Amino acid sequence: MSGITRREFLKTGAKGAALVAIPVIFRLDPLAAFAAPSPTRNLGDYMTHFGVDESLIRKVMGAALAHGGDYCDLFFEHTISYSVNLEDDEVNRAYSNIDFGVGIRVIEGEQTGYSFTEDITPNALIQAAKTAANIASESKTLPPANLSRHDTPDYYPIETLVEDNSITQKIPLLKKVNERMLSRDKRIIKTRAGYADSASYILIATSDGRVVCDYRPMAALHGVCIAEQNGQRETNYYALRGRYGLDYFDEKKINEIGDKAVQKTVVLFDAVVPEGGEMEVVLAPGDSGILLHEAIGHGMEADANRKGESIFADKINKKVAEDFVTIVDDGTLLHDRGALNVDDEANATEKTCLVENGILRSYLHDRISSRYYKVNPTGSGRRQSFRYSPIPRMRSTYMLNGPHKREEIIQSVKKGLYAESFQNGEVRIGQGDFTFYLNNGYLIEDGKLTRPVKDLNLVGNGPDVLTKMVMVADDMVIDPTGGNCGKAGQYVPVTLGLPTVKVSSITVGGRSA
Repeated sequence: MSGITRREFLKTGAKGAALVAIPVIFRLDPLAAFAAPSPTRNLGDYMTHFGVDESLIRKVMGAALAHGGDYCDLFFEHTISYSVNLEDDEVNRAYSNIDFGVGIRVIEGEQTGYSFTEDITPNALIQAAKTAANIASESKTLPPANLSRHDTPDYYPIETLVEDNSITQKIPLLKKVNERMLSRDKRIIKTRAGYADSASYILIATSDGRVVCDYRPMAALHGVCIAEQNGQRETNYYALRGRYGLDYFDEKKINEIGDKAVQKTVVLFDAVVPEGGEMEVVLAPGDSGILLHEAIGHGMEADANRKGESIFADKINKKVAEDFVTIVDDGTLLHDRGALNVDDEANATEKTCLVENGILRSYLHDRISSRYYKVNPTGSGRRQSFRYSPIPRMRSTYMLNGPHKREEIIQSVKKGLYAESFQNGEVRIGQGDFTFYLNNGYLIEDGKLTRPVKDLNLVGNGPDVLTKMVMVADDMVIDPTGGNCGKAGQYVPVTLGLPTVKVSSITVGGRSA
């Protein structure tokens, strides 16, 4: 095709590039810097980069719908990722990867046919489309509509493309994190620091005529430290993650990572393992929102409800929590790890109210579930990569502020637990049964935070805990560490948040009385 080359596209494309058709072209030096982006998205550059145009896309869609499917879409992706780790101030691992390809999906009713290919030559695309078309069995044919560009907002603007930053810019960040951790406490005997980033170039075309493109940056910096005191060793970590460029990690952020990693570690020297049992639990703002995400949020994803697997399947417009509980799932938070300019089905993202004043108002919908429930998609159709078909997923799930104060909540507890952060856990998505390991927390005794605790598990049922949230403060925090959420073998980036919340009763697994 005429026009700019695929390599030139990476140097001039603004908010997107895409996948390359010939793999060897992009087996480049992962440390090589790319040029700065132009200030606007250019759909034509996306098309050129992929080696496609509207005529070819419509031809591929025609093959996908040849057996009578209701709908099809093409999801082109090119992702460049890089990570580097330091241990005791020396690089001990570095990794780079380039992933590219296209996924072709055909929908007939509630059934999905899916195929993907790393070869995006015309013949390979048509063959993949024919494979996906096998799901359909009706004799009707539905020609694809003419493509129309769909503009999207930009919730993650960055000054410099992720690919523009060389390893010589990244390693000094890691050294500074290490130095900060070592300088904060003489008990720190070993440190590790890691940096990872990626850039995904996305082009999506749908048979109902929509075409979108998106550039999705991601960056993460973390510190891990091991401390020793009187023969006792403890370890912990802290991270900052989001849709940022490298320049986000300034001196203030580096110090925050180092300081919090050390603080979360050395406090464990004084931690005790209290007696277990049923008790009042206060969930700290921010990181403890993992309980909201895992034990409650998954049950509000529409596929689990459409299949009757979720405990919330018959709860729309019914009371599921106290009047002061409002829960949202939001894809519009600026630079948030779960933010999306557009979802992986080319639908607009949004801020979706799941629970409003204690009433369940909505599920998280993709295209299939929205047709089933006869509602609009919520921009929640997500996939790990072009190798997967999209399903309803959370983005940033959090509870809005309530009418209480943090101090008021803590003072109301005679004997209980203050849960600050969690690490690891298991959840049965449909029922909401959970077990979480408490990473950091404190005892609450006579209305005051006292001794730090460790080696505890919280065990319960998410929907049940939701009904037991009896106080909600006005100090909501979105956890800046974020993470990856797993479901159906797919992992996608998410964040979560919570104000200080009092739960009247959760089973705490500690030492025996």
